[in-house]
This record gives sequence, C-alpha cells and structure tokens, in this order.
Amino acid sequence: MQMAVIGAGKWGSALFHAFREKNEVVISSRHKRDIAEFVAISEALKREYLVMAIPTQFVREFMQSHFKDSGQKILVAAKGIEVSSGKFLNEVYEEFLPKERISFLSGPSFAAEVVKSLPTALVVSSTNLELAKTFADAMPSFIRSYSDSDVVGAEVSGAYKNVIAIAAGVCDGLELGNNARAALISRGLVEMSRFGQSFGAKLETFLSLGGAGDLFLTASSNLSRNYRVGFGLAKGKSLEQILKELGEVAEGVATTKALMKIAKAKDIYLPIATEVEALLEGKEPKQSLIDLLNR
Repeated sequence: MQMAVIGAGKWGSALFHAFREKNEVVISSRHKRDIAEFVAISEALKREYLVMAIPTQFVREFMQSHFKDSGQKILVAAKGIEVSSGKFLNEVYEEFLPKERISFLSGPSFAAEVVKSLPTALVVSSTNLELAKTFADAMPSFIRSYSDSDVVGAEVSGAYKNVIAIAAGVCDGLELGNNARAALISRGLVEMSRFGQSFGAKLETFLSLGGAGDLFLTASSNLSRNYRVGFGLAKGKSLEQILKELGEVAEGVATTKALMKIAKAKDIYLPIATEVEALLEGKEPKQSLIDLLNR
C-alpha cells in the first residue's frame, strides 16, 4: 500500500516503523524531522492511505490548513475529544471527508514497545468494514489486528481511558496500594462504558482490546503520559510543571474538560472524571480521594 503517516511524534514514528514492514510508507509533520523517508505535508497527502497521528486538539486546524479531499482513506491514530466543540474525533474528521473513508485505531499500545517490534494487538474500527480490514491487513507481523464497526465505542474508549489513567497515577502517587488501583480501574471501566452506551456504543467494545485492554495498560504504567500527570499531581507538582517535564501532549488533560462539558450538558453521572477535573484545577489529591470514597 502507498501510505503516509502524518505526525512524527513518538506514536507517529512508531506507526511509521510498523507499517513499513509490508508497505511503501513516508512520514511527515509540520516541523522537519531527520527521519528516513520524511517528506513535505503536501507530498504526504497525495498518498491514498493516510495514518493521522496528529494530537486531537490540533486536528481541525491541520485539516483546514492542509487537507484537500482527493479520495484518500484515513486511519485515525489519535484519541480524544475536541474541547472547543465537545465533538468526538470521528465527528471532526467527517467534516472534511465521508465517514466511509475513515477508520480508527485502538488497543493497548505504547509507542516505545511498538517501535521495538514487541508483540501487540490492535483494533481498527470503521463504519466501512472493508476499509477497517484493509488497514488491519496492512499491519506488520508483530501486531495481531482485528476489525469492527463500533466507531463510537472505539472513540469513547480511546479518549476516556486517558482520564482514568490520570486518576490511577494519583492513586499510585499517594501510595494507596494495588487494591485501590484495581478498584479505581474497574469502576473507571464501568464509568466509561456507561458514558459510551449513552451515545450508542456497544457494551462488548468496552470489554475488548480497545476498551478494557487499553485502559488496563494506560492506567497501570509510568510509560503512560497521562498516568505520569496524575502521579505528579499526587506528589504536589503543578500541572504546568508536569506538562513541561513531559514535553509531550497528555491527551487526558484536555479530554477531561471535554468529557465534563458533555456530561454537564447531558446530565451524565461521571464521578471519577469529575474528581479528575477538580484535581487538574488544583484540588488537593487526598481530599479528592475522601470525596470519592464518601460519595
């Protein structure tokens, strides 16, 4: 397949490495990188198959500035909800091309392990199952790929797990133990599935690789940027200091704001996300714990 990865951060670079095993792939980003097969954005967008690894909050700006629809088929590799509009990523991309040419990548996958070709399993979701299978089949030998049609479930899972990961990082930063973290992640799974089902997602999606699988990974490892945000908050660091030290986008920060905006508008009960929002706004972590236990 003639492919291009748009976005040359850690995740984009890892996917570039992965897809090169079976396909002819170039990579591009807004800033020049010293990477083999790096090309200008205008050149990359000429490819038939595009892997979009652009952070959620920058997608609209990128698409408005650079994208021209010439029949490209897209695999969205970012996860989150647009804060300004409260829209899921599939809704944002559908403003620029038909949903039949859009698919979404989910599943437990740290970039640091993908770039080492370590065994991984991922799901490609699309309303167009043929497209989902096409991208799934393009995966390298070290990735076990699946395809399904529950785009909303994939979108909610991919976004929400980053919020729960922040809470899990707080839990470990406060040294509350394995029991507490397991309880938090379990209740987080219930919370995100309840939220997703209110938008028509399938329950089984939240029990799959893209749901529980990605949540378990992201909420239990310091390789997760969102987990490290929560851990830093528990240790008394300011959000500004944590994000500066990370030097990367932690999608859960913006996603929390977007989730709560939606929850308040639709009157959806999200206790963990509510406390994460308060934490990000400066609430004392121990008080958040007390409030969660006593709710």
